Amino acid sequence: MTTSRIGTVVMGASDVGRAAAFWKAALAYVEREPAEDDWVVLVPAEGHGVGLSLGRSGPDSPVQEVPRVHLDVYTEDQEGEVARLLGLGASRVDWPHYPPDPDFVVLADTEGNRFCVIDTTHG
Repeated sequence: MTTSRIGTVVMGASDVGRAAAFWKAALAYVEREPAEDDWVVLVPAEGHGVGLSLGRSGPDSPVQEVPRVHLDVYTEDQEGEVARLLGLGASRVDWPHYPPDPDFVVLADTEGNRFCVIDTTHG
């Protein structure tokens, strides 16, 4: 019996190079092979884990305000990680859907794609 696994998560970007630079720095990922203008696959520098593929998307594919799929970035130092990611070019998202005591902070990457920074020490 053949089993399946997630190989990469694919995200759209209007500027693939800019998005790749952000996610490489954010996750310590590297290019699996040289990037093209409209496509790149990033993989963990340490060699194991899910890849992140970035493909050019046009104006007919705008960023979703409340995306159905997003990335969760886990950390034990949420405040420090949020500050680091903001320094790399992420931005805070005014998120009206926070629960009373959230373990996550919603940010957007350089392309506006939403992602969460999860505090793994929270409850």
